[in-house]
Amino acid sequence: MLRNELLSKEQVGARLRQARHNQKQTLKQLAEKTGLALSTISKAELGQVTLSYEKFVVLARALNIEVGSLFAVPDQESAQALPVSAVGISSHKSTATPGYATRNYEYGLLFGELSGKHMNPILAVIDSRDASEFDDYIRHAGQEFVVVLSGSIAIQFETGETLFLDKHESAYFDSGIGHIYLSTSQEDAKVVAVCTSGFPPGMA
Repeated sequence: MLRNELLSKEQVGARLRQARHNQKQTLKQLAEKTGLALSTISKAELGQVTLSYEKFVVLARALNIEVGSLFAVPDQESAQALPVSAVGISSHKSTATPGYATRNYEYGLLFGELSGKHMNPILAVIDSRDASEFDDYIRHAGQEFVVVLSGSIAIQFETGETLFLDKHESAYFDSGIGHIYLSTSQEDAKVVAVCTSGFPPGMA
């Protein structure tokens, strides 16, 4: 369950740096491929800043790795191929990867050890309650489905629209449109969000 196990910024940064080295890319090259500031990538590798999911997706695509590999538990760091005639099983009580905390969310990728996925399921705890807590709206290629497991949330879009969801209610939207999740309940809300990669399988 989220909040019981969290990867540190340093752990994720070390994996990001190793993935870049494996691809024999310099910081400058990765910055040019992703459009992210070289200083942002460098600080992320050193564990000095946290990155949002959208930035991890962009970096993973540029490094030709599964985004889940950055969060895999030690014995799952090598991606496993998605079974052709089998279904992976996970539990809301134990995410497939440890959690990762940003300023606004705490999340863990479910089935992060599987490669070739068309979508990325995420178990997240929503801490933020006001749009002023975000530097900008979140945008990433693809589409997004979210269902509230506990508490209630508001999804604010850069278009001015806001969706309010209570426990067990869900929404489906274009994740390329800037959006943020806010908890509207007294306790932090917990959700499962499923994001399509927006890229060919294995590229995000």
